[in-house]
Amino acid sequence: MPQASVIVVGNEKGGAGKSTIAIHTITALLHADARVAVLDLDLRQQTTSHFFANRRAWLAANGVAAPMPVEHPLSADGAALAKAADDEALARFEDALADVGERADFVLIDTPGSDTAISRAAHGLADLIVTPMNDSFVDFDMLGVVDPVTLELKRHSLYSETVWNSRKARAVRDRMQIDWVVLRNRLAPTEARNRRRLDERVETLSRKVGFRIGPGLRDRVIYRELFPFGLTVADLSPTIRPVAMSLQHVAARQELRALMTALGLSGFSDAEQIAAE
Repeated sequence: MPQASVIVVGNEKGGAGKSTIAIHTITALLHADARVAVLDLDLRQQTTSHFFANRRAWLAANGVAAPMPVEHPLSADGAALAKAADDEALARFEDALADVGERADFVLIDTPGSDTAISRAAHGLADLIVTPMNDSFVDFDMLGVVDPVTLELKRHSLYSETVWNSRKARAVRDRMQIDWVVLRNRLAPTEARNRRRLDERVETLSRKVGFRIGPGLRDRVIYRELFPFGLTVADLSPTIRPVAMSLQHVAARQELRALMTALGLSGFSDAEQIAAE
């Protein structure tokens, strides 16, 4: 087991905003002078790994500095490892976690939008599981099943089962409780009645399976336009400003502070620590 606190960003549905949440959480922690390590378990897409490669290149090209995480790629060829036997992928994951866990305060693990052996292993080692979901019943289907006639909650679903099993195993093995936070990303305007229905089902499920509910990130242009540079709103400063500043960027930083508070990382969410205006 690593000495660092392990944060797993997970949801077995693609497009829920896992990598967006991951990179913003990492950069906010980095700007608070935390030592952060990153493990990207999405071996095919590698979005988080690409983000930090972009970051390294942009900073070098512009002659400016910004904090970087500790990285330990599981393989030079992630797509090939994704096709390998589970035992090989698990061994690579365990080696990487053992390496970075001794060199960081936090290890953030970005998982794929599918069920894999290394993703399940990561969930079982988590101190905190962060699950982003878009505000729609399409995303909620990975957490809970609703009656198609009444829309009443019937039972928990596949991903909730994964987290449930991970929490039971961790409690038995280490006598520790995994904290689970579901983030409500507001990626598009939603009709008020449908949102109210969804809110009620999420709250009901949270009481049944034991997760906390927190605010995610809205669908803002700033989150997308900074990605090619390997930057987030946490990095914006008088010396790092690849795009023109606006009130939307200030609002985005406020969202990031709210996100960090919801994750129980409020010590890393002060305005001065995240970025200078």
